[in-house]
Amino acid sequence: MYLIITRTFPPEVGGMQNLMWGLARSLSKLDMVKVFADYHEDHKKFDDKVSFTIERVSGVKLLRKYRKSLLINEYLNENKNINCIIADHWKSLELIKSPKKKICLIHSKEINHPKGSRLNKKVLEVLNNVDHVVANSNFTKNLAVSLGVEEKRLIVINPGVDPVEEIPKDVLKQAEEMLKGKKQRLITVSRFEKRKNHEIILSSWAEKYGNNNKFRLTCVIENPFMKQGELNQRLNILFGGKSFSNISFLPRLKTNSEVNDFLNAIDIDLSGLSGAEGWNLPSFNATCLGKWSIVLNHTSHKDWANNENSILINPSSQIPIYDGKFFHENAAYNQGLTNIFSPESVIEAFEKSESLAKQKNEKGLETASKFTYSNTVDTLLNKIM
Repeated sequence: MYLIITRTFPPEVGGMQNLMWGLARSLSKLDMVKVFADYHEDHKKFDDKVSFTIERVSGVKLLRKYRKSLLINEYLNENKNINCIIADHWKSLELIKSPKKKICLIHSKEINHPKGSRLNKKVLEVLNNVDHVVANSNFTKNLAVSLGVEEKRLIVINPGVDPVEEIPKDVLKQAEEMLKGKKQRLITVSRFEKRKNHEIILSSWAEKYGNNNKFRLTCVIENPFMKQGELNQRLNILFGGKSFSNISFLPRLKTNSEVNDFLNAIDIDLSGLSGAEGWNLPSFNATCLGKWSIVLNHTSHKDWANNENSILINPSSQIPIYDGKFFHENAAYNQGLTNIFSPESVIEAFEKSESLAKQKNEKGLETASKFTYSNTVDTLLNKIM
C-alpha cells in the first residue's frame, strides 16, 4: 500500500496538483493507495469518482498542519501494510513519525533558502532523513546538492502527461467560441504575479499587435490572492489607460481538464515565459498536445524544451523574486531569483510564431510519448521501490 501526503490535489487546479493526481492514479493500478490531502470546497464530486481513498483535512493553515500530521501518524500506527510514504513537499513530512520508507518530491522554489539559514536547516533535517529525494529535473537536483542535500539520496524523475486523446467536438467548440475565432490565438494560463513575467509579455504584445484583429491574446491570469479590482488597476497602469480590442481576460479555469481543453483550441502558448518555475506543466502540456509554446530557456525548462519542440528565448538577467505581496524574503517557499527577458527578444519570438501558428508541433507530440505518467511511475518503481 502507498500512502500519499499532499497539500495540493485536484479538484484544485495547478501543475503540482496535476502531478500528484497522475502519480496517485497510476500507483493505484498497482496497489492500494491512500491519499491525505488538504480540504477543497468542491472535493466531494471529485473524490467519489476515484478508485482510491482520499481523506481531506480542513481548518486554518497552521492548525491544519498539526491536525493533518496527527491523523497521518495515527493512521500509520493502525495500518501495518503501508510499504511507502510519498510526499509532495518537505513540509508534508516535517511532523511525520514512522520508520516506513519515505520518498519526498522537491521543487526548486521551495528549497531555495540560503545555505546555513534557519529554513535551510529545517529543509535538510527532513530531506537528509528520508530514503529518497525525487527532483523533477537536473536543475533541481544540482540546486539541492549545492544547498546541502546528500547526493546519495537524490534521483531525477521527470513528471509525465496523459496520452494525447482526441478532444470531443462539443468541448472544443466551447473553447473555440471563447477564443472568438481570430486568425492567430495566443494564450497565457498562469496567475498574475512577478515571476510569471506578465507585464513584459502583455506590454510587448500590445506594442506589436495591439488592436490588430488578425491576432488575439487571451489571458487566464486571475489571481485569487489579489483584492477585488486590483488586477484591473494594475493592467490599467500597465497599458497607460488604453484598451485593446484583441486582448481579453477570462476567469480562472476551475479544472485541469478545462485547462487542457482550452490549450487544444489555441495556436501559441505563452505560459513558458515564466521566470522561476519547477517543470512548468501548463507549457509542457501545451507542447505535448502538439501546440507551439514560447519558452524561456532556463532552469527545469531545459529538461524538456529545445529548439525543435519549442520557440526558445534566452533570459537577459535575473532579479530578486520578492514583490512584497506574494513573495517575501525568508519565507518558507518561493525564494531566490527570477529570470527576465528583453521586450525585443519576445517580440522576435512572437514574429517567429506567426509562421508556426497553424502547424502541428510534431516534435511536441514526440515529447509526449517520452514523458508519460506510466513512465514516471515505472522509473519510480525501478529506482527506489
